[in-house]
Amino acid sequence: MAETPTVQFLGAAGTVTGSRHLVRAGGRAVLLDCGLFQGPKLLRLRNRDRFPFDPRRLDAVVLSHAHLDHSGALPLLVKAGFRGPVFCTSGTADLLAPLLRDAAHLQEEEAAYANRHGYSKHHPALPLYTAADAEAVFSLLRPQPYGEPFPTTPGFAATLRRAGHILGSASVELRMTAPDPVTLAFSGDLGRRGHPILRAADPVPAADIVLIESTYGDRIHPPDPASEVARVIREAVARGGAVLVPAFAVGRTQELIWLLRKLEDAGAIPSVPVFIDSPMGIDVTDIFCRHPADHTLDMAELMDAGRCPLCCRQYHLTRTPAESKALNDRPGPLVIIAGSGMATGGRILHHLRRRLPDPRTTVLLVGYQAEGTRGHALQEAADAVTIYGARVLIRATVETVHGLSGHADRDDLLAWLGGLGRPPRKVYAVHGEPGPAGRLAEAVRDRFGWLAAAAEDGETALVVAEDGK
Repeated sequence: MAETPTVQFLGAAGTVTGSRHLVRAGGRAVLLDCGLFQGPKLLRLRNRDRFPFDPRRLDAVVLSHAHLDHSGALPLLVKAGFRGPVFCTSGTADLLAPLLRDAAHLQEEEAAYANRHGYSKHHPALPLYTAADAEAVFSLLRPQPYGEPFPTTPGFAATLRRAGHILGSASVELRMTAPDPVTLAFSGDLGRRGHPILRAADPVPAADIVLIESTYGDRIHPPDPASEVARVIREAVARGGAVLVPAFAVGRTQELIWLLRKLEDAGAIPSVPVFIDSPMGIDVTDIFCRHPADHTLDMAELMDAGRCPLCCRQYHLTRTPAESKALNDRPGPLVIIAGSGMATGGRILHHLRRRLPDPRTTVLLVGYQAEGTRGHALQEAADAVTIYGARVLIRATVETVHGLSGHADRDDLLAWLGGLGRPPRKVYAVHGEPGPAGRLAEAVRDRFGWLAAAAEDGETALVVAEDGK
């Protein structure tokens, strides 16, 4: 009897990170995303677990985009024996090089730091993976254009469609032919409508089963974050302190620079020194400008006019560790944008450790902060956070601006689902905490009358058509 196609949720089910969805049909297996778990320690420890399948027998990986919670476990997969193709867009392929290299470097650096200072419970502390592990991924990448079907393995064909979340982001339409034709659609991470830099998400024409992200599945973004960002900057300048912005190097950093320049040009904020303290963020901005097919009209017109659209008036790039450390002694007002977006690692930690006890400091949070991260602790008004094994008091002002999120909100997600040409058999909410995922599933049931549920971690679901074929 022919094997009924299935999808198993091995991550990003009941949580926002660790996107991994294993699709099996006709004796073949394709993994949608291969992301790292981030946030609480219990989640992060899963990164060191063995994969619940044999990577040597996995036929292919299809990536929705390059963010580490969707791609960051690829070096672990290859280390465990996977040698198949990794399909993605060209934008994602270009971004993976700096992202994975930087992730490996940070893990090696943090392990070395822990060993020098003796705060790790493991002796010696070991990185999750090394730079050599990251390099082994790149020969497996197979970039594909948007909108054109391609075979992934016998019995499977995929089509990548714009998702509007970050450069190169895609929704995946995965069609299987055995035992009967059936289609699974995976939204990946969808961008919000009206994104100032990226083109909007494209709908998937039809699918039998849909996996849809639900990061903001229970809320609506504010219509215009610019006024809030301007207020935060003006108040920080008045205090004379530093504005620290933990920001993902891909997407959030570029959008924030764009917004700050617009506010400067409009006279809404004073011109202050802006430091991009992220070698990867600098590289990503260069990559962004090499992919005009992903840009909105406004962005393209500025590039055609010869103006760098991604820079502020007092714009400084700090590549080396010495340049980064020199910012510790630089007085305000100034803005420092550094990774990572949830303050889980990277150079932002050094700045937070140095400046959080200073009441003149402002921490500006501009994206989702998963439970268990330092960013979430800051957002929830904690008295202190632990950085590199030391307790750091928080006397800084902490501000959150939600409208800068690169994720679609509830109405954006429902609008994307409304683009399907026919009702799916079932919709599963993934990549969300239990509350937002459950409420999005409820909204899908109320709006469309479709079967919908929040995906459960480890759950295996059948991928069959409405009539059961």
